[in-house]
Amino acid sequence: METPLEAFLATVRARSEATLEGLLPPADLPVAQLAFAMRYAALGGGKRLRAALVYATGEALGADRDALDAPAAAVELIHAYSLVHDDLPAMDDDDLRRGKPTCHRAFDEATAILAGDALQSLAFEVLAEARVIPALQRLAMLQELAVASGVRGMAGGQALDLAAEGKRLSITELEAVHRGKTGALIAASVRLGALAVLAPDAPQLAALGEYGQALGLCFQIRDDILDVEGDTATLGKTVGADAAHHKATFPALLGLDGAHDRARREYQRAVSALAPLGAAGERLRQLAVYSLSRQA
Repeated sequence: METPLEAFLATVRARSEATLEGLLPPADLPVAQLAFAMRYAALGGGKRLRAALVYATGEALGADRDALDAPAAAVELIHAYSLVHDDLPAMDDDDLRRGKPTCHRAFDEATAILAGDALQSLAFEVLAEARVIPALQRLAMLQELAVASGVRGMAGGQALDLAAEGKRLSITELEAVHRGKTGALIAASVRLGALAVLAPDAPQLAALGEYGQALGLCFQIRDDILDVEGDTATLGKTVGADAAHHKATFPALLGLDGAHDRARREYQRAVSALAPLGAAGERLRQLAVYSLSRQA
């Protein structure tokens, strides 16, 4: 029997897919190859966890779901762009993503680079044009997403990750990598949902940011563990890639038992940060459980 969280995630996936379908360029443009590559990268797969965090946070604070469609789509477009670029030979050099060939394998490297660039641009266009959200909050959302995507967030984290290949990092250095590479966009997803309701200086944003940061680290640690314990068919991407590229990971640094323990600690930190929301934060708590226990 489907659990409430499973039903919610299924609804989010369907709603996100429909929203993205309407926002992405049609494949009959003069630049058909680029448009098709964008659609290939963004549609038809993925957990949509980041969109789920936008919807769950906004709804916990009383937002209408229609006001959450644009920020949820924007964060998924940024995530899709990041995966396209991460998979490139100059980065993580992967051949499989979401159970199908990576974008540069399905098309070519130049098209994949341009598709990632265009997905990133579209994310900010979508937010800027979301008139259902007040202008001040839209501006705050744009800043939130820009910071999470840039040198202080995802791009900076990826740069640290590439520089760390073949090196043994301290736990502090490894956390810095993943707070940027994975955690920044997850934390931004939470705050984007909140900004659909709250003013940019609302005190609740700090607690929600703490939840998002802890959840992001929990999610990444679990991702590292699955790269060791998982299988390609379930994950939809190549397992063992971290070890093959001599990447710094939590299991490599702490051992599998230590990595499991650290993931549980970050989960507890995330749940504790939700205390000010009371019962309204239940969906966010369920998403923390999901991040800790997921198998794919």
